[in-house]
Amino acid sequence: MRDRTRQGWGRPLLLAAILLLSWLSPTLTNAQETDPRKDMIVRSGLPVPRFVSLRSNEVNVRAGPGRAYPIEWVFVRAGMPVEITAEFDTWRRIRDVDGTQGWVHQSMLSGRRTLVVTKEIRTIRERPNSSAAAVAQAEPGVMGRLVSCKGDWCEVEIQGYHGWMERGDFWGVRPDEKLED
Repeated sequence: MRDRTRQGWGRPLLLAAILLLSWLSPTLTNAQETDPRKDMIVRSGLPVPRFVSLRSNEVNVRAGPGRAYPIEWVFVRAGMPVEITAEFDTWRRIRDVDGTQGWVHQSMLSGRRTLVVTKEIRTIRERPNSSAAAVAQAEPGVMGRLVSCKGDWCEVEIQGYHGWMERGDFWGVRPDEKLED
């Protein structure tokens, strides 16, 4: 009689474990999630989503939050801006300027704010005004430091040039984000 009782409990427990794993599985493994708010597990207490930058010239991007997950690709550009879209323990799911997502260890990220110029050649201006004198022009893909943002304009430093760019001219800041120096 005892053996039957144990066998009777084994099957429901196994079923419960399978259901729990199937419920957790999409949260932990879906690296191409399009809506980052669905499975946010915030651990740092910082807002998610948020922008940061890559700390190293070699950052492994994994399929899931842990070393057991395979490396899907490697970023090779320190300072590149990325957006944290979810957190799990010491792992951060990031999205790059092209929308590609994957998981990296928090130690490979820096709170330093950077930007990457998008779409076409953009003008850096002396003041936050479209009629202000041009300081320099930046080509798509050029990275720089994001200093502050007020309204539609952001103060930037790109390859030694300091000035202002319109918020829509680059990637690395949220549309409604206020950033102070």
